[in-house]
Amino acid sequence: MAITMNEKKVYRASTTAPVNIAVIKYWGKRDATLNLPTNSSLSVTLSQSDLRTHTTATCSPNYSPPDTLLLNATPQPLSDARSQACLTALRSLRASLEHANPTLPPLSTYPLRLSSSNNFPTAAGLASSAAGFAALTSTPCPIPPPSSP
Repeated sequence: MAITMNEKKVYRASTTAPVNIAVIKYWGKRDATLNLPTNSSLSVTLSQSDLRTHTTATCSPNYSPPDTLLLNATPQPLSDARSQACLTALRSLRASLEHANPTLPPLSTYPLRLSSSNNFPTAAGLASSAAGFAALTSTPCPIPPPSSP
């Protein structure tokens, strides 16, 4: 969705993602670069009708860098390697779409404003950060799906 703001558009998309709870947790990583666990784990994904993360991403040429994140209405840093890797990958995918179709707006170059909220306690043993990343990567901004003709 695009809305006009001072003659420049603001692109916005929202989505939700379910949380899960680990029944058997992995302990440590055997390969940190590839993010491979030392041992297997087992988790259960819970129904979104009960517990979920809701994430909204907006981007605009009106925004000033850097990207920002509000988690449950509290500013959070996005400077960690995991967040930066995710945002870099999303921007790379979007840039590929823009390169293939120059009529698309250059969203990959716009700063992001991310807002994520959980309807359950954060850091309570439920995979809130996993749900947040899942919601972010499935939020169509900065990578909106191609329009149907």
